[in-house]
Amino acid sequence: MSDTIEKIESEIKGNKVVVFMKGTAEAPMCGFSAATVQILKGFSYPFKSVDILANPDIRATLPGYSNWPTFPQVFINGELVGGCDIMHQLRDSGELEQLLKSAFESK
Repeated sequence: MSDTIEKIESEIKGNKVVVFMKGTAEAPMCGFSAATVQILKGFSYPFKSVDILANPDIRATLPGYSNWPTFPQVFINGELVGGCDIMHQLRDSGELEQLLKSAFESK
């Protein structure tokens, strides 16, 4: 299990924006994942997707690690931002753009 946590932490620390989702950014496998990817693609910042269907160990471990029960899970600059509903709220309020901008301006 510690190997899985190391993989999760490596993805979170190694990418300014990472989405743990069902499927990939190119081929989402659920509506919530697809909607989250579309929101992120609306900005000019790169992001990494991790397919939890292809990584059942991550799928089983991440909810306990992040204290967030559902997928997708979006991390920006090492912090859990939330899932699909929160991404919609952040985009609509303008906060998402600020989070992304600050993540990519920081070293």
